[in-house]
Amino acid sequence: MIFSYPEPRHERTHGPLGYSSYRSFRPWLRDEFIFRCVYCLKREMWGQVTCEFDLDHFEPQRLSPKKELDYFNLVYACRRCNAVKGGAQLEDPLILLTSENVVVSPDGMLVSEVASVKRLIRQVDLNSPRLLRWRTMWMRIVDLAVERDSVLASQLIGFPDELPDLAKLHPPDNSRPEGVEKSWYAKKQQGRLPAYY
Repeated sequence: MIFSYPEPRHERTHGPLGYSSYRSFRPWLRDEFIFRCVYCLKREMWGQVTCEFDLDHFEPQRLSPKKELDYFNLVYACRRCNAVKGGAQLEDPLILLTSENVVVSPDGMLVSEVASVKRLIRQVDLNSPRLLRWRTMWMRIVDLAVERDSVLASQLIGFPDELPDLAKLHPPDNSRPEGVEKSWYAKKQQGRLPAYY
C-alpha cells in the first residue's frame, strides 16, 4: 500500500558528518527517506523535487541550535508538513511513524493507539479533512494505474529517474560509510532496485 509507514528502524542507513550547511545533507536525506515525506508519505514523483520538499529539523534550531548541522536531527519533509510543524518540538518521527505504530485506514485516516504517535499526528495535522481527501485520491489513482496502465503506475510509485550517487559525495566525515552500498542508486547499479516502493 502506498501509504504504509516503514518497518520499525532504530538506526539510520547513512551518517554524513561535518558539512557547513544543513542543505548539503539533501541527497543523503532523499535516499534515507526513500524520496518521500517522513510525515505524510508524499512522494517526489507526485510533485517537483526542488520546490516541494524541505529538510526539517525535528528538534527545532531555535531550541537546539547545536543540532542545526546534525544529520540525525534532520528529516526529509514536504513543504506542507514542514510549514504546519513549524517550530514545534517533536519526538523522532523515525521511531514513532512506523508500520507497527500507525495504520492508514481505507478512508485515509491515520490510526494509532500510541499516545506519542497521536500527538505527532495532531501536531502535523496529518488527519486534516484536506489531507484525508488528498490521501484517498492518491490511493484511488494508484489503484487505477496498477489495474490499467503499468507505465503510469511505474511513474507514480516507482523510483525517481535521478537517484543520488552517494559514492560521488565526499562529506568531511561519515559515521556510516557502509550505507553508500545500501543506497538506492547502488541497488539500481546492482540490478536490485524494486520496480515499486
